[in-house]
Amino acid sequence: QVQLVESGGGLVQAGGSLRLSCAASGRTFSGYTMAWFRQAPGKEREFVAAINWSGGSTAYADSVKGRFTISRDSAKNTVYLQMNSLKPEDTAVYYCAARPGGVLAAGTYRYNYWGQGTQVTVSS
Repeated sequence: QVQLVESGGGLVQAGGSLRLSCAASGRTFSGYTMAWFRQAPGKEREFVAAINWSGGSTAYADSVKGRFTISRDSAKNTVYLQMNSLKPEDTAVYYCAARPGGVLAAGTYRYNYWGQGTQVTVSS
């Protein structure tokens, strides 16, 4: 069974950094697209970043471009989200997601597998 397990969330002051990890298991992820989404209280789940497992191509939401970096370590079967210059509006539950194929999709409905999420809280 495919499993995605997020870790690395926590409380950080504005301007600080966090690195989220998504441990992926259950299959070979070559040919898959991996992504991060987030959902703040009272808001819809929104796309943050995506990466092709094999080719490494990436896509970012405008709100995080230049501050966040998505990457993956194939040997460790892990996807990362490095978050720098954090703002209070980045506060949300962050979810790891995966879908077959190489389209860097931004829609939640395009992803087949989801982790349980990890809380990121940025204080002002």
